[in-house]
Amino acid sequence: MARHLITSAIPYINGIKHLGNLVGSQLPADLFARYQRARGNEVLFLCATDEHGTPAELAAAKAGQPVAEYCAEMHAVQSGIAEGFRLSFDHFGRSSSPQNHRLTQHFAGVLADRGLIREVSETQMYSPTDGRFLPDRYIEGTCPNCGFEDARGDQCDNCTKQLDPVDLINPRSVISGATDLEMRETKHLYLRQSTMKDQLEEWIDTREGWPVLTTSIAKKWLNDGDGLQDRGITRDLDWGIPVRKGDQDWPGMEGKVFYVWFDAPIEYIACAQEWVDADKGDDWERWWRTDKGAEDVTYTQFMGKDNVPFHTLSFPATILGSGEPWKLVDYIKSFNYLNYDGGQFSTSRGRGVFMDQALEILPADYWRWWLLSHAPESSDSEFTWENFQASVNKDLADVLGNFASRVTKFCRSKFGETVPAGGLPGDREAALVTALTGKLREYETHMQTIEVRKAAAALRAAWVLGNEYLQDAAPWTTFKTDPEQAAMQIRLALNMIRLYAVISSPFIPDASAQLLAAIRSGDDSWPEDVPAALSLLPEGHAFDVPDVTFRKIADEERAGWQEKFAGRRT
Repeated sequence: MARHLITSAIPYINGIKHLGNLVGSQLPADLFARYQRARGNEVLFLCATDEHGTPAELAAAKAGQPVAEYCAEMHAVQSGIAEGFRLSFDHFGRSSSPQNHRLTQHFAGVLADRGLIREVSETQMYSPTDGRFLPDRYIEGTCPNCGFEDARGDQCDNCTKQLDPVDLINPRSVISGATDLEMRETKHLYLRQSTMKDQLEEWIDTREGWPVLTTSIAKKWLNDGDGLQDRGITRDLDWGIPVRKGDQDWPGMEGKVFYVWFDAPIEYIACAQEWVDADKGDDWERWWRTDKGAEDVTYTQFMGKDNVPFHTLSFPATILGSGEPWKLVDYIKSFNYLNYDGGQFSTSRGRGVFMDQALEILPADYWRWWLLSHAPESSDSEFTWENFQASVNKDLADVLGNFASRVTKFCRSKFGETVPAGGLPGDREAALVTALTGKLREYETHMQTIEVRKAAAALRAAWVLGNEYLQDAAPWTTFKTDPEQAAMQIRLALNMIRLYAVISSPFIPDASAQLLAAIRSGDDSWPEDVPAALSLLPEGHAFDVPDVTFRKIADEERAGWQEKFAGRRT
């Protein structure tokens, strides 16, 4: 039994996430976790809310709440929505947890002891209007590299170039919009990433089979321009993890907190400690420390491309720099952006369909299927309502749902609600088994290598084989002249419903559970042996005709949703 540690990029606490956020990290991570569990492997799947830094403070201020209260409330909201989408986290933690406070301060102390942190006196943007220093995400302006007008002070979302606030053209305060910004002196800590450039590049080169998107972004940050730069790890903020060396004060750093991009990835580890402290597990170290058993763990991270630099460079620099036996990531699955109907999804601008809204319209499986089967792997992809409607109607309703409905209803009308006896399979059935076995093996290969769209295509192709078999065998016609032969065909098809339910469960868990319940099978074991799986339900086994597994989306519904979500969420 293999052991898989899986983490999804942790979402910011500042509001409910949109569908682009969902497909860029959490949803494909869940797909992989569900698949590995279905294959009998041991999985620890972790995620959390990212609660520190500028987005939390700004969102809390906008909501008129103390930031700690706001974060607690939004964690509960995001946790509930994750459950609604059937995201099967073993634990959904919080970066503001005491566990993360202790571990972040521990790493800072160890890195300082190893000479990998330096103090820097520097000038930073100060806003007299706001009466405070403005950390990089409190400042927006025009990107000097690509001209994007809403670039942040740390990075341009459009071209992904790392920035400093002073690089921005026409900078302004995100808080007040003030442009009368001035530079004042302050002191901060920097992680000396530049001294680890060769070690990081060598480590990246040892990672096998990383997506081109992941390695190209990492190498760009390593080698473009002046190469890998030291990175500030503290900020002049009130909300965050206080700067300390382990359990010791850090002279000169009073009143400062660690930068969110230093503490947020450390929460992956702290989240496992939270998992144990919540009585959900009993040994977090066997997943995270190579001296405690984690050497045989495969660690996979899922994230959007904007998060790649921090997970390929800054977080590994923290882990490697500590000199301690922490588990490093083996594979980073990164995604491009999902765009929305001719523009961009945007949490800050309220554009697109958000996770809570999606669940109000249709059950989770409808969204899970479309998002995963259109995952932005090799390039950006786009959500359109027409494509969503077509995919639901054709893939889910016409292919999978129709197969289950036709088979069970025909059996009920001719043989009753039990698996019929009689007949022997022939060449047509042998050909079906061969084709289905081949398609299942293809599906497994794509799932193992996390090629999400290819896996979805292979799964759909397996569903199509069942429909093609029904059309070719035509049991409704066969029944008129050879009822026993028709019984064999329907018996095989009923077993295919169970097989489809099992192999589809990583993509559409609710529909799969519904089909298993209808077929009255508690056996969700993976069909390693397809012929055996297709004879698992014995003659005389009772079943129920399922309710409509997937309903079609009408044109007027689609047009209404398209109009409703054409503007900005308020």
